[in-house]
Amino acid sequence: MNENLFTSFITPTIMGMPIIILIIMIPSILFPTPTRLINNRLTSIQQWVIQLTLKQLMMNHSTKGRTWSLMLVSLILFIGSTNLLGLLPHSFTPTTQLSMNLGMAIPLWAAAVITGFRHKMKMSLAHFLPQGTPTPLIPMLVVIETISLFIQPMALAVRLTANITAGHLLMHLIGGATLVLTSISPATAPITFITLTLLTILEFAVALIQAYVFTLLVSLYLHDNT
Repeated sequence: MNENLFTSFITPTIMGMPIIILIIMIPSILFPTPTRLINNRLTSIQQWVIQLTLKQLMMNHSTKGRTWSLMLVSLILFIGSTNLLGLLPHSFTPTTQLSMNLGMAIPLWAAAVITGFRHKMKMSLAHFLPQGTPTPLIPMLVVIETISLFIQPMALAVRLTANITAGHLLMHLIGGATLVLTSISPATAPITFITLTLLTILEFAVALIQAYVFTLLVSLYLHDNT
């Protein structure tokens, strides 16, 4: 109980060198490339889920937007598997680091916006000024729309960081309370243990939902610019 509450969010190191790159590479091991003519059940389920997710993401995209399908599928698989691995005991979740989430959000957002300005210049500029805007409000609305555009990657990163971090903190606090109540009040400990179990199940769902929401929002930004 003397451990710092935020210790689990510190980037792990070996001999003073951060091993975040090795941790990021671990999820790729969970999705092996099929080498057999007939896949086993696990690989078949993985491919079915990937195809279902891809169909949902690419449903309303144009031909140019569908060229991003591999990028979006890789993104949702990486974030989802990283979030799930972070639920293991004594593990580290890279998606709790705002710097890493910004490193994913800003390039994807910038690529989508640049694509829009390159192929649909007039439509992209029209987003800054809604049709029928009164003349006195034009400067204010242009500033507001510009700010909202640049806030999009920050909102993506902060949403993912806040949700994953909050879940880990709750699990840490309730787990510590359960451990203490086991010796102080054995009759109350089962209640906190059940709460911890339900919260863990919820965190599994949140890990997958947040990966889907992050990728879906990137997909929507792409749809608006293609």
